[in-house]
Amino acid sequence: MPFTIDFLDDGRILEWETTADGAVATERDDYTPRFYVAPRDPASDLDLTTLRSVYNQHPEVVGTEMVGRRPGFRRDEETVLAVDVAHINRVTTLARQTRQLSEYPIGDLACFNVDLSREFRYCLETGIDPTPTKELSTLRLSVPVTETSNDVYGELSVAGDTVAGSPQDILSTVQAAFETHDPDVLVCSTSEIIPTLYEMATDAGVDEFTLSRHPEIDYQQLASRSTYASYGRVGHSPARYNVPGRAIIDESNTFFYGETNLDGVLDLVSRSKKPIQELAWVSIGNVLTAIQICEAHDRDVLVPWNSWRHEFYKPMGTLHDADRGGFIFAPEVGLHEDVHELDFSSLYPNIICTRNVSPEVIRCDCHSDREDVPGLGYSICDDRGYLVDVLQPIIDARDEIKAAIRREKQRDYPDEERLAELEGRSGALKWILVACFGYQGFSNAKFGRIECHEAINAFAREILLCAKQRLEAGGWRVIHGIVDSIWVTPDPAVDDEDREDLSALATEITERVEIRLEHEAHYDWVAFVPQRESDAGALTKYFGKVAGEDDFKIRGIEARQRSTPAFIEDIQRDCLKRLDATRSADAVLGLLERAIDELQAGNVPVEQLVERNRISKPLEGYSQNTQNVAALKRAREQDLAVHPGQDIEYVVVDDEKTSRERVALAHEEFESYDPSYYETQLVRAVESLLSPLGWDRTEIQREIGETRETNLAAYAESEKS
Repeated sequence: MPFTIDFLDDGRILEWETTADGAVATERDDYTPRFYVAPRDPASDLDLTTLRSVYNQHPEVVGTEMVGRRPGFRRDEETVLAVDVAHINRVTTLARQTRQLSEYPIGDLACFNVDLSREFRYCLETGIDPTPTKELSTLRLSVPVTETSNDVYGELSVAGDTVAGSPQDILSTVQAAFETHDPDVLVCSTSEIIPTLYEMATDAGVDEFTLSRHPEIDYQQLASRSTYASYGRVGHSPARYNVPGRAIIDESNTFFYGETNLDGVLDLVSRSKKPIQELAWVSIGNVLTAIQICEAHDRDVLVPWNSWRHEFYKPMGTLHDADRGGFIFAPEVGLHEDVHELDFSSLYPNIICTRNVSPEVIRCDCHSDREDVPGLGYSICDDRGYLVDVLQPIIDARDEIKAAIRREKQRDYPDEERLAELEGRSGALKWILVACFGYQGFSNAKFGRIECHEAINAFAREILLCAKQRLEAGGWRVIHGIVDSIWVTPDPAVDDEDREDLSALATEITERVEIRLEHEAHYDWVAFVPQRESDAGALTKYFGKVAGEDDFKIRGIEARQRSTPAFIEDIQRDCLKRLDATRSADAVLGLLERAIDELQAGNVPVEQLVERNRISKPLEGYSQNTQNVAALKRAREQDLAVHPGQDIEYVVVDDEKTSRERVALAHEEFESYDPSYYETQLVRAVESLLSPLGWDRTEIQREIGETRETNLAAYAESEKS
């Protein structure tokens, strides 16, 4: 089976398959992509004859036919118009013309199977499984950030080895690596490496340079760079390129490869029928949609071009009750001894599967008198929903993979390569399961429905309340709970002999709710952190010592934040260990004081103080002179392109300034930094650890100040004597 598919401008298609002798291409020129047109209203008597006649006369249409398909999961098979297109790039344009015919009222016709990505569409329509049948060879190319804006590279890393010198030196090294490795997968730190290398070859007169396996085409540009916003967060999508015969993974534009590994990517390739190159750059929701489309295709259900799912009528009271998330118990701020964490295994996906929550069966007409969803009164049809068939295999597969991981780790000599493969696959499936719930409420989801989102939350709230009540009845006190996790500690008001076994309680709750409640961890202690400006507990900020292990679980505090400099993280972790060993705030403050002394003495390496922050807008879009603005000004001064959605790394050298001199970019050569700024960050990090014990930043700074004054006074007295 081909692992990558190339679309040539003249309409030819190359299917590349790995063999024992290398990659082999099969050329096809008979492929015609297809889209469909049907009345939007199933009760409509619209005649598609005129539309068919128009398309039959179009020079870019190969042919049309009337076929039986289901325009939606809630609709039976109907006669729809299928349109076969001469070139894959013309599908959207031809579908758009459906809306321009005066013979049909605007909005009465709907198009289907229009906006599918190219390789995925090809695999779906031809029945090809793009999962590689042999192990793929890979090669990595990367350039340092200082080279990314240059037209000519002076330095390039090839397969982990850095080469610097003239363009001819770099090009010859790259060409030799390609001849040696003949990579099926090309991993690039940025895909801009591809056109830049070709431009360098042209300027240097190196005629024989090529990365491609095709003799006629060097590379293709698939998309231009763009900036987008998703859930209030700005992202950057770099330009995308294609090298015939090789799958490209752009490390600056990949989620699954970055969060898992190639094994995780390949697992999802087999489930979604999206080839490697497409799967590497798309989002979680895009992959989930592809898996759903595969299921729809098997059921002869068409894929809507634009979502057209009105929200069902609800009384005001139901709207109020439905517009809620998962259940959350406010955490008890403080340090708690002997804590157990219990988690429901894949709670939301399992709710979908055990409660049959699916867009086409929620609030069905055939059971409108039933109230199956607690608190909302929605009915759920007895027919098995398609979403169950999509998710249940993924849930089962991840359970099997997690069991295999446990078995491998229990071996005397675990196979590290096998572990990496299993963990990559488990991580990839985890992200699909994490996204499946929220995607049901996403307005652009092809098959989502807001009522599914609301029903899942309603079931989740009931399940968590059920678990809380049973645990408390069994002699355990709930100190925190959020969505699918509960933290409990022995209730001091209950005698030990009267307290029920936690494992037995978890088994009983599992049987009652039909979703496995797992004992995630036992902690010697757990501390829940208060909010910065309030005594109320922060929902996702806590840390604790795992019982019987030299390990801590940390969530939400600075050591888990991507922007935190390595020095701050290391000191916070050291303080955490000291807190565990002593339970003493004074001991932690002693470490803090020594760290501050190191800062003030200038002894901290500047590379340990690098901050990484995401840019949310162009330089001109900022109205305040923030550190990010100063960093962007320095980047522009050096002709470095940093786009909204990308990260920028810098060290604060003088936080009192507002100009570009406030920071230095991480790659620059400099020796000084602003110790006062980083001292403030250190105090903030230690405050996160001591705030559960009742300390705030003001008290920490006062205590440090008093200690310093005492030390200075003692030093002065010793000098006099």
